[in-house]
Amino acid sequence: MRKIREIGALVLYNWKALAGFELIYKFASGLLFLPLLWNVFDWIMEAGGYTYLTLENIVPFLTQPFTVVSLFFLLLLAAAYAMIEISAIVFVIDQSKQKHKVHFQQILKFSVKNAARVWKRKNFFLVLVVLLLIPFLNIGLGSSILTTISIPEFILDYIAANEILSLLLCIVTVLLLVLMMRWLYAFHYFTLEGCSFAEARKKSAKLGRKKRFRDLRALLWVQFVSAVFLVLFFIAVVTAALAVTSLFSSEFVLQWVASTVIWMMLLFAITVAGMLAGPFSYGCVSVLYYRHKEETGEAPVYSKAPQYNQRGFSRGLLRCMYVLAGCIVVAGSFGLGYLLCSGKLNPQIEYIRTMEITAHRGASAFYPENTMAAFVGAKELGADWIELDVQQCKDGQIIVIHDSNLQRTTGVNRNTWDMTYEEIAKLDAGSFFDPVYAGEKIPLLSEAVQFAKESGIKLNIELKPTGHETEFEKCVVDIIRSAGMERECVITSQVYEVLERVKAYDESVQTVYVMSLAYGDINRLTAADHFSVEATSATESLVSRVHNAGKQIYAWTVNTQDSIHKMIEKNVDNIITDDIELAKQCVYESRYSDLLTEYMKLFE
Repeated sequence: MRKIREIGALVLYNWKALAGFELIYKFASGLLFLPLLWNVFDWIMEAGGYTYLTLENIVPFLTQPFTVVSLFFLLLLAAAYAMIEISAIVFVIDQSKQKHKVHFQQILKFSVKNAARVWKRKNFFLVLVVLLLIPFLNIGLGSSILTTISIPEFILDYIAANEILSLLLCIVTVLLLVLMMRWLYAFHYFTLEGCSFAEARKKSAKLGRKKRFRDLRALLWVQFVSAVFLVLFFIAVVTAALAVTSLFSSEFVLQWVASTVIWMMLLFAITVAGMLAGPFSYGCVSVLYYRHKEETGEAPVYSKAPQYNQRGFSRGLLRCMYVLAGCIVVAGSFGLGYLLCSGKLNPQIEYIRTMEITAHRGASAFYPENTMAAFVGAKELGADWIELDVQQCKDGQIIVIHDSNLQRTTGVNRNTWDMTYEEIAKLDAGSFFDPVYAGEKIPLLSEAVQFAKESGIKLNIELKPTGHETEFEKCVVDIIRSAGMERECVITSQVYEVLERVKAYDESVQTVYVMSLAYGDINRLTAADHFSVEATSATESLVSRVHNAGKQIYAWTVNTQDSIHKMIEKNVDNIITDDIELAKQCVYESRYSDLLTEYMKLFE
């Protein structure tokens, strides 16, 4: 606990100046820098001749020389901006160590000047550390701009299912951890002593030698204690807010005030948590940095604060900015409270009401995927749609299977295009999941379509071409037509040319483009009536653009409560999931829950 107290003393000594900087920095990040970053990226796309990005065109986009050069400078810009916050925190803590009071103007001058050094050629390697290493480990040492990096869920699922990839990921994680511990004090040398980043890395490695395990343990302990404190703080604030609301009656005006109090206190808790994360993390590193300097006898080099020009940035101006920000927060909270209490806050509820659930490969969490057992299970669990994958076998039959090789699901190491359906129908496609399902066969698409017709469920049929097909798209469309299921089926594919061939054969068939990556004006892809995107690509702006074009957007594969709620908030039309019951529960709650009512119930 001695380290915690020492960190707290360093952070609190200049807390006013640090809090002011953090507030303004995060405000500028959200309203100015991040929009600027995306606008610059959009300009790079446009200048390179691209209006949208998908998995099919991302490689040529990234490999053209103009893109490489432009993105390099964009990364430098992002790293420089992130370094402003890092430099500011390191500088303020160093000034606190010297018992010097600093002002916002001094913090801003020092941090901007230090961050500008990223643009020097000898410091370019700093980009790797700021943009890759620290956000990857995500233990609170990175800028808030960069710690939002997330790996798509389908990639994590794929890695988790592959032992070699899982092992490689563990090895990479360990290597990054080793590098981070070697370079733990590089930012301090870079910022406080003015070293080049190469020299700062060498000095950091030397300073932490034989102490890295101890340093890591200290970092993890501080992170744990900080997390516990923030959770307890958040609980205390919410409890206080609930206690305040319990004092009010059911009168509309009083409910309005109560709702406003709740949102203001929640916003206060979130703001405090965001402001403390960076300073406490760097406070821990700073304490270790100063302590190791003393232990090794290395003379400390303290930072020198820029001259404070009171005329240039008066305290009065800062006070005006704080008051203005406070007024905006209060006005916004009262407005939000009024909308909640009056029932007028109902954002795009038509999408929530029509949101549907698709069973990914059938009820694949409980039954062997892409089998009739999985399809029957999906219907019993209440799914609106079944997503299934189809391929063409040697004799032209359309079968339901995901992998082109039969090894994973049947134990037979042969490809779908090498076998007739008579041979495939004899294989066991259930035992790989559970011996209980031994004898479950690979079904024909016609069987799945007939089941859907009889049970009243809809089908999302994904075509997975292998390059060995004959009139693949025509065969699938004909099966749907013969059953009279054109309105209850959509044909989907990750290959855009497949959708073009479907439309060329039958314009009336509904098509969906399945995209692992979706960015830009995807509505230009006219052969797609709708879009199915990996969940991390389903941003609010993308969903809005697709809806404005009169199209629907599906999100896949969404399996956690948090990710499902995010898709609901973004108003996607269809959630593709392995956990049907969880998705249905989340959608139900989103329709009927009322935040203020739920809070008030706790005190009834």
